[in-house]
Amino acid sequence: MPPLSFPVIWTVMIDIFAWAFFHIFVSVLCLKLPLSFFLKESAWFRTFVWEKSGKVWQRIFRVKSWKGRLVDGTVILKKGYEKKKLHGTSIDDLKVFAAETRRAEMTHWLSIVPAPLFFIWNPIWAGWIMILYAVMFNLPFIIVQRYNRGRIDAITLSTSR
Repeated sequence: MPPLSFPVIWTVMIDIFAWAFFHIFVSVLCLKLPLSFFLKESAWFRTFVWEKSGKVWQRIFRVKSWKGRLVDGTVILKKGYEKKKLHGTSIDDLKVFAAETRRAEMTHWLSIVPAPLFFIWNPIWAGWIMILYAVMFNLPFIIVQRYNRGRIDAITLSTSR
């Protein structure tokens, strides 16, 4: 097997650095948004009835068995709200946790958006691999945020009645 040519190695290095830049840029951007933005109810972040308070994510993806293995971005950026465990059990604590799941979900949706840019310097097939990477890397985090928020929303809604 011949060694990788310089242009292939160069392109792979550009891809790695570009993804690192986009992930960090989007994360920092979302961290700069005030908590109040994520505390308010919006159509973008609502929990749908079909999600059954997060139960659908557990049934389809067995979220509880793998969610603990995902790296929380706060560990990497040394900033933000760690979501590995609850920071309290009061209704206000749960609402803040739910808001931070909205922030994390938004971060991961926005991290998918730059994927088409990789078609600019990659061959078509590699551009599609970058799209696949963006979805496959971010989707587990989105699923976990929706799972956790569905469970928290069920609690906060039942106690506010």
